[in-house]
Amino acid sequence: MNIRVGYGFDVHQLKEGRPCILGGVLISSNIGPDGHSDADVLIHAICDALLGAANLRDIGFHFPNTDDRFKNIDSKILLSEVVKFLTDKNYRIGNVDATIVLEKPKVNPHIPAMQKVLSSIMNIDEDAISIKATTNELLGYVGREEGVNASAVVLIYKD
Repeated sequence: MNIRVGYGFDVHQLKEGRPCILGGVLISSNIGPDGHSDADVLIHAICDALLGAANLRDIGFHFPNTDDRFKNIDSKILLSEVVKFLTDKNYRIGNVDATIVLEKPKVNPHIPAMQKVLSSIMNIDEDAISIKATTNELLGYVGREEGVNASAVVLIYKD
């Protein structure tokens, strides 16, 4: 069995009036991540982790923010494409362990919905997706509510 591990990280500024989409779930908030796409930092971190594990470069290589085709794109579409890239190389996803760092809104109540959305895209059990949420204890850009970041570790394998 060929087993690989990948790590991904993403960060976006927070802006008033932007939708707050994390893990493919719209969270009620007056601020949200700003970016070329829908700026879903959790999905972007997972994409980078999956791509890295399969030695397929990174999300910016496949979906550059200079390409208007990806302007305001739903990041669930990007994750679906990444899953296809892995499938083409005969990889399957074992599990995902991710962390979102954000002062507010509170993310924990939305984690089960995120797991449901992500599991259907990645074709894995919800139980194979661990999502944790934490604050930055009011320190730095996260503490000042200027930004949000997420990191993810994934395991992929070939039978």
